Amino acid sequence: MSRRVALTTLGCRLNQVDTLLLQAGLEARGFVTVPLGAPADVVVVNTCTVTARAEFSDRQAIRRARRDHPHARVVVTGCWAQTSAAEVARLDEVDLIVGNADKPRLPDLVERLLDHASAAPPRVSVGSLTERHSAPTLRLPLSGRSRAFVKVQDGCQHRCAFCIVPLARGASRSVPLPAVVAQVEALVEAGHAEVVLTGIDLGHYGADLRPRTTLAALVEALGGVRDLRWLRLSSLLPAYITDGLVAALRSSAVVAPHFHVPLQSGSDRVLRVMRRPYTTELYRRVVDRLLTAFPGAGLGADVLVGFPGETERDFAETVALVDALPFTYLHVFPYSARHGTEAAARADRLTPRTVAHRAAVTRALGEVKAAAFRRRLAGAVEDALVLERRDRDTGDLIALTGRYAEVLFAGPDALMRRLVRVQIAETAGARLRGRLVEERAA
Repeated sequence: MSRRVALTTLGCRLNQVDTLLLQAGLEARGFVTVPLGAPADVVVVNTCTVTARAEFSDRQAIRRARRDHPHARVVVTGCWAQTSAAEVARLDEVDLIVGNADKPRLPDLVERLLDHASAAPPRVSVGSLTERHSAPTLRLPLSGRSRAFVKVQDGCQHRCAFCIVPLARGASRSVPLPAVVAQVEALVEAGHAEVVLTGIDLGHYGADLRPRTTLAALVEALGGVRDLRWLRLSSLLPAYITDGLVAALRSSAVVAPHFHVPLQSGSDRVLRVMRRPYTTELYRRVVDRLLTAFPGAGLGADVLVGFPGETERDFAETVALVDALPFTYLHVFPYSARHGTEAAARADRLTPRTVAHRAAVTRALGEVKAAAFRRRLAGAVEDALVLERRDRDTGDLIALTGRYAEVLFAGPDALMRRLVRVQIAETAGARLRGRLVEERAA
């Protein structure tokens, strides 16, 4: 009888891709993937550690895995496992801990855990990330989802004062360009109209490969993949958005008009203390460059508020810059101290009340800008990819436009995973409501 595995993921898109890679590795060994809550022999929890809130969610997921699967083995992997193995090991619910450095070995370790005839693995398998490992090139399982996420890079060579990710993910490393192209070709052939390139430090793609290559070269190569309709990029540091990359994006027929460019702070003083590799002036120039090439594009940003030592003036500068730039949505994060980072050792932390207030103010500004963006789309006809699920409240189809706006409209299930043209009629809360104009040719 085949062994059954259930998997759950916390955190970023890259973690979701990692879970798919783990699923593929386990299925290659004969495991059958089952939903959480179904009878399973093992449950894999892929964790996040970017904030204290993320670690709270990790603990909840681990305890839920044990509660819902009392007879299964619980395996914890991911960033929290890598950075805080001793802390994870104190949880009685956990049978095996596998760090990011050892993720490629996880299928073998799980087999050994379940196979009583062989020596069980050590409870903690968390190796060092100081050595340069190549990014995995194992192909993702082909799912029924509309959008496919492809991991092309992992790790980060930056050392931002607040960020634990380099300790959790290691040095920057890239998947060779031909392997990325082959993966995208397979996904498109399986019916995925949109592919999203993901990475921890995506703009650094190719710098570690020999021969060296670039994200611009990858974009150009993927533009030649037959039947690929949309190519979308995940988060890109502003310093990587050069004239050469913008030219490659602009010349591609498949790049979606949507970009996510982390800001973190609108204060140059705070950016310096954070060790961010750009200034507000550079950020403004990058936004202008992108929107000149893609007028009306969706533009998102991460904003981190309440960094140690952030003054009222620093925060006011952040609010002013966010207000001045044409963002269509924001991801706002209250500062959370991460053990092992430079910022965690600072004595000038703000009170939780101050941090929470600044986060609320920034989120409210983000909502205002998002609502203005949705109003500007009223009456427009947009290309949109129909997702594989319906809206729970209305039963309508959900489609995602190239500018990264969700549109609800009436239509049959046959349109799911298809590219359509919709006319935006009105706003519907955080989304838009529209009507089908035509289905795009496959």
